[in-house]
This record gives sequence, C-alpha cells and structure tokens, in this order.
Amino acid sequence: MAMGRGWIPSQHTALLKRGGATGSETAPTRARLLGMRPGLPTCSLPTEILLKILCYLDSVSLLCMGCVNKRLYELCNDNLIWYRIYSSLAPSKKTYWKSKAVETINNLLHHNTIEEKNIGYWKKEYISKVIAAGKNGIINLLKPVNPYTGLPVNTKEAVTAAGLIWAITLLDKCGKEYVIEQVEVSFNDTSITVFWYGTAWPSLGIVKTLQLHGVTPVLRDRSWVPSKNGPRRRTLIYEYNLTNLKDSSIQIGSDKLVKVSRLNPGLLLGLWKSGSGIAFVMASLHYHQLLQRSTMGSYNTPFVFPDHKPILDDIDSQYGLHDYQLHIDMHSGGRTYMCGSFSHLYCKKDYIRNGFLKFTVISVKNNKQHAPLAGKIGLLWKTDAFDGNVQNCFMMDVTLLDETEKPFWCVSAPVNIQTYTMPDSLYDFLGEHYVLNYKDLEGKVHMELVWMKETEEYCIINLVIYVTTEKVNSWFGTSY
Repeated sequence: MAMGRGWIPSQHTALLKRGGATGSETAPTRARLLGMRPGLPTCSLPTEILLKILCYLDSVSLLCMGCVNKRLYELCNDNLIWYRIYSSLAPSKKTYWKSKAVETINNLLHHNTIEEKNIGYWKKEYISKVIAAGKNGIINLLKPVNPYTGLPVNTKEAVTAAGLIWAITLLDKCGKEYVIEQVEVSFNDTSITVFWYGTAWPSLGIVKTLQLHGVTPVLRDRSWVPSKNGPRRRTLIYEYNLTNLKDSSIQIGSDKLVKVSRLNPGLLLGLWKSGSGIAFVMASLHYHQLLQRSTMGSYNTPFVFPDHKPILDDIDSQYGLHDYQLHIDMHSGGRTYMCGSFSHLYCKKDYIRNGFLKFTVISVKNNKQHAPLAGKIGLLWKTDAFDGNVQNCFMMDVTLLDETEKPFWCVSAPVNIQTYTMPDSLYDFLGEHYVLNYKDLEGKVHMELVWMKETEEYCIINLVIYVTTEKVNSWFGTSY
C-alpha cells in the first residue's frame, strides 16, 4: 500500500492505540515517538492529522511542541485539546438519567461553547489552575514554624516540591546573556548556600550586571521529572552591578588561589588571583520568605511584599523596645562554628543614638555569656579542578524576632573577622583581639572576639545588634 503524507509509522500507531506516551519519556522523546522527529515535513501534514497527534500529548509536551514553529504554536493552543486537559484536573460528575439524544445535543453545544473562546483560553486557564494548586500545596508545607527561629520547618521539602533551583544570569555590555545554573546547594539551619562554578565564565571585563533568579518548571507533570529542556520560569531575586567592583563590593579575604568579595545582599564573588577571572559564585539566601522571593516575581522585577501594617499599642510605653529574640548561625561548607538563640533582648530609650536601637546580646562584662566558636574558621570553596579555604571568613545568618515571635530583621551574608586593637584598660583578656562588622540598610552587627591560645579557638566576648529606628517605627507605628 502506498504511504501518503499523513502516514504514521507502526511504532507511532501502536503508541496512539495505547493512549499516548507512557510517562517515562522526556518531552522531546514523546514528540519524536509521535511523528514530530527532526526532518519530518510537519508543515505539509493536514491540520486534522496534526491535531489528532497533538491530542495524545500531555501539557508539558504541548508547551514544548508549541516552540517549534508558528503553525505548531497555533495548533498547540487548540481549545478542545486544552479543555480536555483542563477537565482532567476536576472530572465532572457523570449523569445517567439523560437520554442519549439529549446528551449528544448537550455535548455539541458544549464543544461549540469551548471553541467560542479565544484561542489559547483553556491553556491559560489550565496553567493558572495548576500553578495555584501547586502554590497551595507549598503554602501548606510552610505552615509549621520552628519556635526558636520563627521560620518554616519544611523549607527543604517545599523547595523540592516546587522543583525550585537557582541560576545566575551574567549580562555583558552588548546585552548578551550567560545563564549558569546551580552546581550545588546546601541547606543550613536558617539559610541555603548556592554554588556556581565551572569553565564557561565570560570575561569579567565585559560583564555589566549579575542577576540572581529562582527557576521553576512552568508545569510539573505527575508522571515524570521535568527536564532542563522543558518550559521553565525565571524569577528575579536580586540584581548586582559588576561594572565597578571596587565601589560595589567589599573584599573580605583571600588564599593562595582566589580573593573573595561580598556584594550585598548575600552574594560572594570569587576571583582568581592570576588574571582576575571568575572562579566561583556563592549566594547565601535566608529562609525567611525564600519561596516567595524565588517564585512570585517576574523575569525583570523582584517580588514586592505588601506593606506591613503596624499594630499600635498605646498602653506599653516601651512598645517595640523589648522582648526580641535572636538566632545566630555561623557556618561554611557543612561546618557549624556557632549556632545559638538569645531571648529577652531589649533596648532602653537612652540607648537610641544616631538613628539606631542597640541590643546587647553578649556583654563583655558577663563572662558567663561568652561563647566559643567551634573548629578552625574558614570559608570552604571549590571548583571543577581546585578547592580551598579562605581563613577567618564564613557565612553568618542573623534572625531577629519581635515580641510576637515574627521575623523582624533577617540577614544571611558572607563575613570576615579582622584584627582589632583596643586600649588595654578596656578589656582584661589575654590573646589577640578580633572584630566582625556587618552593615546593611536595616541594621548592623558588631562582634568582638579573642583568640584563646590554650584551646586554639575564638571566643565571642561582645555581640551587639543595631536596628535602625526607621525600621522599628515603620514596623510598630512608633516615633522613636
């Protein structure tokens, strides 16, 4: 028998008889099995044949097929195909009392109503419904909260359920994009650390900006894991200016091979000492509202959270100055140097100076509060070929809760400690003194340490948290 233009090979026919793809194939594989392999003159196939083939594809495969050419894009938006997929989310109840003739007429009217919608209507409805259902599931995962940190307990599980990964986009001066996906990610007590390294870095001299994106699959098919070639959505979290690193970054350390600089918020840039090319990039992302920041914005615009509405308290004359709780975590490469919680922090009105409220966490006058750092302090890094340890650097997570145990100020950033010279009359401690200072738009961290030669470890003898009066007044509706 002669084979016409609409002929489908035997293995494709068998697949159609079985009811479509089995679910174990990737989207491109499904497309090839259904006759859409490269080289096949799909544009010459009749529309009816193409629609018949497309109706056996799942939602993710349809989105992939719609990227092939203009004609397939239009056909892959067919309302009847997408309504069938949309209806599968919530199957309608069958009724058996109607006569066959009445059911036939109703079905015809139903199909006419479907086709009256604008092309792609049911595709958009389906995508919106699936995304909303996925968000509801993630929200439920994030409901349990750790009482010590005020943060969701199941952040790691929520990230996995959302199919969330992180990518950086380097934009050069000509507008060309270099997209690099995460190589590794580690989950810490109150933050995650994301790593990027490899050999495909563009020259730093031509790079203008670095964008940090959260990447999620547009749709998550129940039967197979999304592939890198599937449709995905990028959400801008932060954008960093790399045109003048001397002004926009703070160098925090170096070793024999690399020098590392911090770009606020939370980005660590590692440069080779020989040539100043990019060696690696790290991002430290706090758990607070991590899923919202990584999924709910757009490609060009970060997600903007609704304004906090302060709850006024006219009875408490010290409202907004007491009952704070701090959780601090210092770590690197799976090592924890310190992890602790401090409650009942307060600030007297006399301590409000230069636009900051002062909260003393560890006092130099109270030896019982002094806390050691465990192990040798260093920032662990690696690339495909090298690894290293930048001494006296690490990741620091600060979570400050208000009196209602809600996250008030959250920080996750690479920091370093430096030698510190103080008058002998102030501190009666033997050993070298060191200091750690961190500052952003909402607050500051000041930490003083002493190197204990006997135990070969650092000991924190002073820890003070500063929060801007502007943030406190905005949060509590006060006027300090």
